[in-house]
Amino acid sequence: MLKSHLCGALRAEHAGMDVTLAGWVHLRRDFGGVVFIVLRDRAGLVQVVVRSDVAAAAQDVASEVRSEYVVQVEGVVRQRPDDQVNPDWPTGEVEVEASNVRILSISKTPPFYIYEDAPVDEALRLRYRYLDLRRARMRRNIVLRHEVVQAIRSYLNARGFLEIETPYLFKSTPEGARDYLVPSRVHPGRFFALPQSPQQLKQLLMVAGYERYYQIARCFRDEDLRGDRQPEFTQLDLEMSFVERDDVLDLIEDMLTEMVPEVTPHKRVVSPFPRLSYAEALDRYGTDKPDLRFGLELVDLTEALSESGFRVFSAVAAAGGQIKGFAAPGCAEYTRREIDELAEIVKAEGAKGLVTLAHTGVDVKGPAVKFLSRDELRRIAELTGAGEGSLVCIVAAEAGVVATALSELRLSFRDRLELADPDLVAMGWVLDFPMFEWHPGEQRWDAAHHPFTMPRPQTYGQMITDPGVVLSDAYDLVCNGYEIGSGSIRIHDPEVQSAVFSVLGYDLAEIEERFGHMLEAFSYGAPPHGGIAPGIDRLVMILADEGNIREVIAFPKTNQATDLMADAPSEVSGRQLRELHIRIVEDESDS
Repeated sequence: MLKSHLCGALRAEHAGMDVTLAGWVHLRRDFGGVVFIVLRDRAGLVQVVVRSDVAAAAQDVASEVRSEYVVQVEGVVRQRPDDQVNPDWPTGEVEVEASNVRILSISKTPPFYIYEDAPVDEALRLRYRYLDLRRARMRRNIVLRHEVVQAIRSYLNARGFLEIETPYLFKSTPEGARDYLVPSRVHPGRFFALPQSPQQLKQLLMVAGYERYYQIARCFRDEDLRGDRQPEFTQLDLEMSFVERDDVLDLIEDMLTEMVPEVTPHKRVVSPFPRLSYAEALDRYGTDKPDLRFGLELVDLTEALSESGFRVFSAVAAAGGQIKGFAAPGCAEYTRREIDELAEIVKAEGAKGLVTLAHTGVDVKGPAVKFLSRDELRRIAELTGAGEGSLVCIVAAEAGVVATALSELRLSFRDRLELADPDLVAMGWVLDFPMFEWHPGEQRWDAAHHPFTMPRPQTYGQMITDPGVVLSDAYDLVCNGYEIGSGSIRIHDPEVQSAVFSVLGYDLAEIEERFGHMLEAFSYGAPPHGGIAPGIDRLVMILADEGNIREVIAFPKTNQATDLMADAPSEVSGRQLRELHIRIVEDESDS
């Protein structure tokens, strides 16, 4: 080895020890007879002192090095004087007095500073990702990701789970997003698909009798990207036999409650996790992935205002819409500009406008006040809990618009008023999702979760006659406003599975073509089973206090699904295309 110790591992107890270090030059300061080098490796930083009167040859070499040179240092660990201790560094009590310095590799001037976490254009960071990964922020995030995965493995291994790999090349099946297709050279015109998740494979492992499976699984989905979504991502894929819903929920809740303080001691987990039905989550928060760290719950005002003289309210109520709102504390003195900003938020979600009532302590102010009776104003204040200084925000529209508009407005107030503690990890379960979603344009039902989800027993009898009322035995894990996991109890009965396929409109030939292997497997004795797949990327993003999962992935793609570092996707040769029996056409009419 070219090193005896990690730079960032040296402490006061190493004083007097001869060490050999190797790493990157983080900073260099030359004071003539003394050169100070801050040396960096994966473990952190340490200060190296090179004195001409102690090691003249080493000082000559140290005078030549520049930032990001790779060097080897031999020397003795010395205790720093009390007035020179650096309390910001774990190695701040010591320094290494060098006897020898050797340059292992030189470096060009980097396109951005490595030694500081100043803002850098993201495209530049992604173009030089291998340099970006040297920076302290990214190193912390990647190490945290490793620790999260190790904690997961340790927890599940201790509870009898087996880690089993499943193939990347599998069959294309409808999972809710576009597949990434892989053409087969030896089978012209046929394609593998990269797995959107190992859903079918983990169920087949349950049929095979392995009972407790997990995998840190890579998954691929060809869909539009955003800050919490990548074309390839990593999830904890987990499946259990002979379980009911609460068994899965309790296991994951216990795992996360144990893991979060272990890997991020400054974070606090709220336990037990609250459990909300899908309908309750929409009613109280306007979304099925609520941020539970703060209040501002939505209040239904429809009944109280259904006969209001204010036509904006009464007309919506008469048409079967909703009137909902909440009271934002301390916002009664918002300016016209600030009110307009709030209105733009709800308009972006389809609402025609926002009604605001400012409770100043003297009276209630707002453009709508003149249209509302005293009794209506009093009732609104009672229902929303509006006190002195509150700003009541109300949206009246179709139920779906009201939910999304107020959900976004609620999050806006969260950020404006700093209502959410960044060190609070508020997880919760959302349960009892609809089994099916109706697509009016295509006149068909789709699976709201996926087609292998078990219907809730109390609604199963209505699956054929009224699919819209059937609830699924699916569950989502939410955290701080993100969905970080989704799962369900699975169908293990071939007859139930066939009935679900029938509702989804698959004919017998299509069922056999796409899912015949699953139905046949179920006919050989399938145990009741269920599972879940928490997203590693999103979980680490939250724990790292990042707003984008690209910050916790070593080599991510851009929002346009490109790799700026490797310039991918890229063109391939005509020979490669011919081997795969593929022809590129410029216009669909040519195909």
